[in-house]
Amino acid sequence: MAIVIKFKHSNFTETKYLEAIKKLQDAGQGNPKGRSYHVCYGNNNEVDILDVWESMEDFEAFGEILIPILNSMEVKLGVPDIQNIFGIIKGY
Repeated sequence: MAIVIKFKHSNFTETKYLEAIKKLQDAGQGNPKGRSYHVCYGNNNEVDILDVWESMEDFEAFGEILIPILNSMEVKLGVPDIQNIFGIIKGY
């Protein structure tokens, strides 16, 4: 079952987000298996993330790469809000 995950971390700026994306790309995880959508939103000083994943297993496998990267950047990880998805409607 598909899931949506919302992340709200402390000390996660736009600059750190862009750095994390670069490190993920360098690790071959710029477009990880099972992630259907990724949205970063907020402002320069504090960004939040919303992801849609095909399964919890895919998300957990990605987390094995992501978490050490964020920890190395001194991002204080928040508890993710994880919910089942019951429907998606795509616009044009």
